[in-house]
Amino acid sequence: DGVQDEILTDLARIADLKVISRTSVMQYKSGVARNLREIGQQLGVAHVVEGTVQRSGNRVRVNAQLIDARTDKQLWGQVYDRDLLDVFAIQSEIAKTIADQLQAKLSPSEEAAIKQPPTSDITAFELYSRANDILANAQKADTLKAIDLLNQAVARDPSFLKAYCLLALAHDDLYSHNFDHTPARLALAEAAVREAFRIRPNAGEAHWARAVHLYNGYLDYDGALAELEVARRSLPNDSWIFRLMGSIQRRQGRWEESTRNYERAIELDPRDLRLLFQTEVSYGMFRRYAKQKSKLDRALTVAPNDVNLKADRAFVEVDWKADTGPLHQLIDEIRATNPAAVPKIAHRWLLCALAERDLTAAKDALVASGEFPLETENIHFTRPFVEGVIARMTNDEHKAQLAFTAARAEQEKSSE
Repeated sequence: DGVQDEILTDLARIADLKVISRTSVMQYKSGVARNLREIGQQLGVAHVVEGTVQRSGNRVRVNAQLIDARTDKQLWGQVYDRDLLDVFAIQSEIAKTIADQLQAKLSPSEEAAIKQPPTSDITAFELYSRANDILANAQKADTLKAIDLLNQAVARDPSFLKAYCLLALAHDDLYSHNFDHTPARLALAEAAVREAFRIRPNAGEAHWARAVHLYNGYLDYDGALAELEVARRSLPNDSWIFRLMGSIQRRQGRWEESTRNYERAIELDPRDLRLLFQTEVSYGMFRRYAKQKSKLDRALTVAPNDVNLKADRAFVEVDWKADTGPLHQLIDEIRATNPAAVPKIAHRWLLCALAERDLTAAKDALVASGEFPLETENIHFTRPFVEGVIARMTNDEHKAQLAFTAARAEQEKSSE
């Protein structure tokens, strides 16, 4: 995967090409039955690069080919059988050859960036690749493990720019998600960013890392956007840059700019569920419900059995037309055919029951709910709050008052 990532990264530096991001591409790894024509249509591309990497001792064998996804015709193919230390040169050669085959124009800076190896130490690169894989879906323990791997990588190669950038992101992640919201953790992220700028101050990756640091560490929206603009010049196909731009502009209330950047990110990463989710949330926030539905429909083509997506899709009708029918029907279906999945959609069931003034259903939904029966991304309503709402539905003001008092105490405690 590390070799594939580096080839993708090299190709993504070329502004004259449209290159799909890792999250969407990795869904088509070898071992899965593949139809290249369908893949091209799903990703919105005309050409596909595929191949294999085999390592044996200190030798590496890379087989790469460029295929026209519209016709299944191979346009170019090459087998590289070399010393392991040449693997980065192979990656650069493959990227440059593909660009030539597609008649893409390379600027001098793009060509120089493609020739720049990520590190001179193979072991450091392997440590970095392992950390990168871990951080794709990491919780606190995973993030700490990735940080340890990255520290080992930069200890082996103090000039490993991408390892320092990923290290900064990992520290910032722990800080911003309140796993370790301390000045010490923020300082570790800052130190990693400084090292990245020491190594190559003009690198897009360094400016990307600083943008994330300013955003997650200090909520410096304008500063982060300025860094992203610099990063975008040398990383024109990086979906994360457009995604973060969209997130920041959404917080600033710049809805049109935000959704344009989210849509651009989707063009580059069309099968990333988290990105599709964030985009549909944006459309829902400013009541473009038809657009919201289309994004959820697209997400369901990626994960057709995801009950959360199905519930979100049905809930659009509640927001748009005050129509609980589709949501009610879906909940009944899930309760009948997949009861184990009910807790996943219990918050939608509860909202549906409250909207329909169905006291029995509301109580059942609350039983199926977790610690926070009603919550959005940043606001969490506890069980006593919902108990108070249900009590008020029955005109039991005393019980409602007791429940709301308990809810307030819990809410105040959580915000101390």
